[in-house]
Amino acid sequence: MSEKFNSDVEAADALYRAYGQLKQEIGKVIVGQDEVVHLLLTAMFCQGHCLLVGVPGLAKTLLIQTIASCMRLDFNRIQFTPDLMPSDIVGAETLDKERNFQFVKGPVFANIILADEINRTPPKTQSALLEAMQEYAVTVSGTRHGLPLPFFVLATQNPIEQEGTYPLPEAQQDRFMFNIVLDYPSYQEEVAIVKNTTSDHKPKVEAVISAAEIQAYQSLVRRVPVSDNVIEYAVRLVHHTRPNAPQGAPLANQYLEWGAGPRASQALILAAKCHALLAKKYSPDIEDVQAVAAPILRHRIVRNFKAEAEGISIDQIIAQLL
Repeated sequence: MSEKFNSDVEAADALYRAYGQLKQEIGKVIVGQDEVVHLLLTAMFCQGHCLLVGVPGLAKTLLIQTIASCMRLDFNRIQFTPDLMPSDIVGAETLDKERNFQFVKGPVFANIILADEINRTPPKTQSALLEAMQEYAVTVSGTRHGLPLPFFVLATQNPIEQEGTYPLPEAQQDRFMFNIVLDYPSYQEEVAIVKNTTSDHKPKVEAVISAAEIQAYQSLVRRVPVSDNVIEYAVRLVHHTRPNAPQGAPLANQYLEWGAGPRASQALILAAKCHALLAKKYSPDIEDVQAVAAPILRHRIVRNFKAEAEGISIDQIIAQLL
């Protein structure tokens, strides 16, 4: 990091200040969406990936581009289409002038990857991101190529139009730390958006944090102490989502087909640590776990036919489990 800290407390205070600066810079371009911005930054400081779900026109792409501009990171956008191939993402080996094979890197070799409309490409191409998201590397022709760190995949989906799409398999959804739902802006926010975007004023966003600082803060988050009762609460909450399990909640037995796995427990604690730091606390409590539970569990539990028939949403089930 550019600053030397005598203790983790000083580093935590620096993270809190950096978070405030990032929100201020992002707010120059993005109107509202405070909770979405908070969750995205939380995931990045936890070294996690995000899935953003929202109808067209809610500035999902602009938000991710703005966050990349606030950080001194390489950024690539990949538009997922039905004809996209795995080599279009990770790269491929080509013959050079001397007829030697040379690896040409694909767009995945960047710090922030915007996977735009990730459900519009077939599973073969979707799976090209699996190794990158989990191992921070790609393997081509038996050779492993490390990706630049920090590395984040921020993917977008349109929840309305499902014709010609390929829903992400459960294994890949599980690798996204958060499933963030973007809602319509309020009336006043939309008035501000229209004013800002229909004039010739182009706000300039300053970069306020570097790759080295982000990695240092990621390490700091993992060093945050957590009491046993908070860990036990997070694990118990995840066990409550598992139908017909010893600690499964009656609600899960009634409305769920599948519950969340151990990655959900890990994500709950990591995100709770970061949520506490961004609230200027030095250790998370149960309220921090509850604050991040919905975006962590939303894509990891599967409703059964009874829940769908009765119109019971995933978010309603999570709220009752909490």
